[in-house]
Amino acid sequence: MARFVRTFTKRLCIILNVVIAGLFLIACANAWLHPSKWWFFSLLGLGFPVLLILLFFFLVFWLILRSKWAILSAVILLIGFGNIRVFLGMHFASSAFTLQKDKDALRIMTWNVHWFDDHNKKIKEHKDYRKKMIAFIKEQNADVLCFQEFLELGKSFTTSNTNAITQLNYPYYYRVIDYGRTSGRFQAGVAIFSRFPIVDTQRVLYPDPANLRAAESLISADLLVNGKKIRIYTTHLQSVLFQKNDYRSIEIIKSADDSMVMASRSIIKKLRQGYAFRGFQADLVRNKLDSCPYPEIICGDFNDVPNSYTYFHIKGNRQDVFVRKGKGIGRSFTAVSPTLRIDYILADKKFEVLQYNRFLAPWSDHYPVIADLKLQDD
Repeated sequence: MARFVRTFTKRLCIILNVVIAGLFLIACANAWLHPSKWWFFSLLGLGFPVLLILLFFFLVFWLILRSKWAILSAVILLIGFGNIRVFLGMHFASSAFTLQKDKDALRIMTWNVHWFDDHNKKIKEHKDYRKKMIAFIKEQNADVLCFQEFLELGKSFTTSNTNAITQLNYPYYYRVIDYGRTSGRFQAGVAIFSRFPIVDTQRVLYPDPANLRAAESLISADLLVNGKKIRIYTTHLQSVLFQKNDYRSIEIIKSADDSMVMASRSIIKKLRQGYAFRGFQADLVRNKLDSCPYPEIICGDFNDVPNSYTYFHIKGNRQDVFVRKGKGIGRSFTAVSPTLRIDYILADKKFEVLQYNRFLAPWSDHYPVIADLKLQDD
């Protein structure tokens, strides 16, 4: 009987190992498969961290038993190393981020400021975070600021976020209105603020998805930095538009509530739509980046994880500052899961990445990401 149990257990572990290995490879493959056609692979990509942990567990398990099945997990992990590399920052021994910049460093910060928390003012227990956010921005002493969900209130309001930022020694800026009107109660969109002169700007509007709010624009600003032109891009790709009831649906799924099936359908539908639209937006962004005549940096809220088509397609041969200098998982979105790194700074290889940091600032649903870069001599 004992022998039967051991044999059954071993075979079950082998089957589970093979299944996990197959799912892991599919999760890796979604980085190269357009989500408009292969949306299920994109959904599976969200489970990449769990699959990675399980695969590593099986590797250790078989090694302890001195079984040849350890080879399977080892080979699969090697095949998926490119995906593991962008998911897990491995610079654990690197020195801490310093506010003091190198002489020729260009410091850039990207942050989805979530309307400077203005949307929460109707909540009874709401605390005004705007002043703290402005103070934090000042403290970082960045040369270029890229914002998503940047809010500017109408003329009837006495406060101006644009003025508050420009007064921090950012005399040059390019801001577009993606939601609202020039003469309306509010304006919101993406924005670039700079301490270096802006000599040219561009804006690309994404096609509006049917029955869904579109993403914020792709904008760029050509900066004159120490006599050389560089181009800074920022964008905010399609959100899945989760509302409060959607987050409740996620909790229902986690707790295996009786209404789990209906909750799952709602979440999957929104994820599927978001993946498809971001795939087309990523195609457009990549075309713009590849045609850029200057060294370029793109940063912003991609609303997608590192092992996604969106990330890999936009990145191309560019440097991810987190991969170059970061450690751990680098979570940048505060809700849903601790594994969501969806805010990025990607730089042309003509830049040297000096340092990187992600600040756990509590005032938005996104964390700010900062990097020091240096344009290398030709």
